[in-house]
Amino acid sequence: MTKLTIDEKYMKMAIKQAEKARELGEVPIGCVIVYDGKVIGRGYNRRNTDKNTLAHAEITAINKASKKIGDWRLEDCTLYVTLEPCQMCSGAIVQARIPKVVIGCDNPKAGCAGSILNILNHPAFNHQVETVKGVLEAECSKMLKDFFSDLRKRLKTEREENKKSGR
Repeated sequence: MTKLTIDEKYMKMAIKQAEKARELGEVPIGCVIVYDGKVIGRGYNRRNTDKNTLAHAEITAINKASKKIGDWRLEDCTLYVTLEPCQMCSGAIVQARIPKVVIGCDNPKAGCAGSILNILNHPAFNHQVETVKGVLEAECSKMLKDFFSDLRKRLKTEREENKKSGR
């Protein structure tokens, strides 16, 4: 049995958050924010459940972490997220002054930590973020692939049932 690195330990916690999203039927994305060796913010995707565009894992975790430490600046924190952040979440990470982000897998359709844009390290901003990618990548990627595969199967079955019943 191999010992987990610190990044793997906290990514496992982010994966547990992503599993909560999956249980709700949401895209399984999870996030934890760590300060001084303790998790101070957790979040998972709840956009459909909350009917809220802003209900991303990272935004929820940032809100909780800010409340916990009593400041909007999260300057000594590390954010762990299972999927590369989108433009909104990347912007919030920069605004919160989070110095380090650890990412499970790339997001080729909306990723803004290098896949489409790199908001986290844009030289024009007053804050750049150290980025570590690929931590537990296979596990994070598989969770998303399985979710979308299951979703496609479920939608296909629903379409076929609707055809049969004449809806």
